[in-house]
Amino acid sequence: MMIFTQKTLKKANFSTVLAIFTLFFAIFSISACSKSGASEQDQMVSFAKSHSINYTTDPSGILYEIITPGNATHPTITNTITVNYTGLLMNGSQFDAGTITYPLNQLIPGWGIAVPKIGVGGEIKVLIPSSLGYGSAGAGSIPGNAPLYFDIKLSGVK
Repeated sequence: MMIFTQKTLKKANFSTVLAIFTLFFAIFSISACSKSGASEQDQMVSFAKSHSINYTTDPSGILYEIITPGNATHPTITNTITVNYTGLLMNGSQFDAGTITYPLNQLIPGWGIAVPKIGVGGEIKVLIPSSLGYGSAGAGSIPGNAPLYFDIKLSGVK
């Protein structure tokens, strides 16, 4: 049996206030995340429209257009790929470009979803939400929470 004293009542009230505060904080955080996600999606759609990208929406949230499907050799996440690519921010500024040979599973998650959609010799244009890119941390000249655009040409799979 619990005996309620002045001290236990104060402790219970503090616990109740703390629980309510935690609940409101969680609801606010979820709401804020939803709004930023919608904002990223809006940025990606706007970029696609302004750059005449006739995109398809993947269930992951990426937007993509296959320009050239390539041959029957499609990479899996465990393959090493060779690609020529260009990366842009939603404001159109280029943050990277070049040719790389790298294991697909060591690149950003968005590439692991997009690149297997094409075969060797294929080209894909892809818009990647930040959650499948560099997240809230960003990287180098890429700010945190930045959706990204890539034009990727797949030239090899090992």
